Amino acid sequence: MGTFYRLRGFVRKNLHTYILGIVALLVVNIGQLFMPRLFGIMTDKIAEHGVQQSDLSLYVGILVGIAVMIAAFRYAWRMLVMGNARRLEHHLRRMLFAHLQTLSTEFFNRTKTGDLMAHATNDINAVRMALGNGIVMSVDAITLTTIIVIMMARTINWKLTVVALLPLPLMVAVVVGFGRMIHGRFRAVQEAFSALTDRTQENFSGIRVVKGFAQEDAEVERFAEVNQHNVAMNMRLVRIWGLFWPLVGYLASISFVIVLGYGGMLVINGTITLGDFVAFNSYLGMLTWPVMAVGWVMNIIQRGKASMDRLNKIFDEVPEVRDEPPLADVSEIQGEITIENLTFTYPGAAQPALDEISLEIKAGETVGILGRTGSGKTTLLNLLLRLYNPPYGTIKIDGHDIRRIPLETLRTSIGYVPQDNFLFSTTIQENVDFAQTGSSLDTVAHYTKVAQVYDNIIEFPQQFETMVGERGVTLSGGQKQRIAIARALIKEPRILILDDSLSAVDTETEEAILQNLEDVFRERTVLIVSHRISTLKGADKIVVLDEGRIAQLGTHEELLSQPGLYRELYEKQLLEEEIQGVG
Repeated sequence: MGTFYRLRGFVRKNLHTYILGIVALLVVNIGQLFMPRLFGIMTDKIAEHGVQQSDLSLYVGILVGIAVMIAAFRYAWRMLVMGNARRLEHHLRRMLFAHLQTLSTEFFNRTKTGDLMAHATNDINAVRMALGNGIVMSVDAITLTTIIVIMMARTINWKLTVVALLPLPLMVAVVVGFGRMIHGRFRAVQEAFSALTDRTQENFSGIRVVKGFAQEDAEVERFAEVNQHNVAMNMRLVRIWGLFWPLVGYLASISFVIVLGYGGMLVINGTITLGDFVAFNSYLGMLTWPVMAVGWVMNIIQRGKASMDRLNKIFDEVPEVRDEPPLADVSEIQGEITIENLTFTYPGAAQPALDEISLEIKAGETVGILGRTGSGKTTLLNLLLRLYNPPYGTIKIDGHDIRRIPLETLRTSIGYVPQDNFLFSTTIQENVDFAQTGSSLDTVAHYTKVAQVYDNIIEFPQQFETMVGERGVTLSGGQKQRIAIARALIKEPRILILDDSLSAVDTETEEAILQNLEDVFRERTVLIVSHRISTLKGADKIVVLDEGRIAQLGTHEELLSQPGLYRELYEKQLLEEEIQGVG
């Protein structure tokens, strides 16, 4: 199947349905071919002897019977072939979504959301058309053309048939040539649609920023640019497509002119009858469609091929982060973390984000991580989650290289609260139990109490059934952070990672949350990233990162007793608190 090789399994599974649909289509085509012959016979009878009412009723009855049969079988092939096409669309969209779930973070960093949305909509629709309408038109083009030509040559006059088909090679050449041009231009149309989708999605996601900076007019102008480009690419395709049909129609009309002249002479000479002439013209009219259908087929197949090529590029993407044999026999994690000489550079970056990091974290310890923006704090956490691959042997958990621990075991054993507290467009209860632990509402409520968000939730009219809206837009930043904390805690993970997860709450709420978390911290390994020293001072040890290196390491008291970044930040924060107190 070439470009469509990934769909072989689906086609093989549904081959019997395709075959039945094609058989039904062939029955329709054969039924249609009887019509011109019957009209020819009726014309001859009328011209020669006249037609009795009984004969006329018989022919009308036959025509009606054939029409009913054609209608029934046409319904059958539509349900079978087009139904298969719809199932294929469903199958391919599931394949794409499932594959995207396996891809690494780096893929989504370099791929626009608009592109992915275009793949999941326009491209899959084009593939469906290719393997639905494309199959139907291919069968029509092949069977109708073959049978009609045979009928014209065998039952009427082969010389007239040859003369009538003289423009056919030129029509085929036009169809093939235009098909190639259509392929390239349709690819450009798909890319333009991707850019349009991406710009639209980005604008709607950032609509609050747009309004906050009064940039509505500027955004309309930016959208107008990509919208105009989309129109321009579509017009390039439409111009070719618009030229194609009149040209094919013109070449087809040449055949009618030839038949009218040469066929008329054959009727006058008595070589063929008037009924044969009528039937021949009917056949020629029927032949125009399958020849033009070649154009449709070329267009649809080329569009489908262009779209499948784009989808294949995604399917060919291999996740960088994946289970790598030989896997360690690990079903549970205790939480001991060893980092040895870890140096990590993001793809395409000139400088390493982390440089020669070494750290020992015992199971059950609470470790604070502090540093300026860009010092590598979040990078370190991303590597512990294996959102990126650390170099072999640089990170071990319970003595096992992190790259040998099954991903599912690793990530189900870690509770993670990211800086960007993303909530899904569903209820608060479902957001808290996103890990699908099957927890009861009482358990969900318990962890929201620990995260100090329970009181806010019960104030909503629908409480835990409240829909949070896209990205949690109906909640405040602090409420989203606390729901994210509850979401991590309900997993009861062995390792808990909090990445600046209390930045949006006031100091009073922060103290209440930290006090609630004391019992939780005792049972698991905890890593807390924060800019607030008040959040970290209770940690067993504090790591101070600076430009990707460990600048300081110790307890709160030890770090305060020595000069360095930690004491500098501590004194600044004390001064800020004094100024706020005076204010």
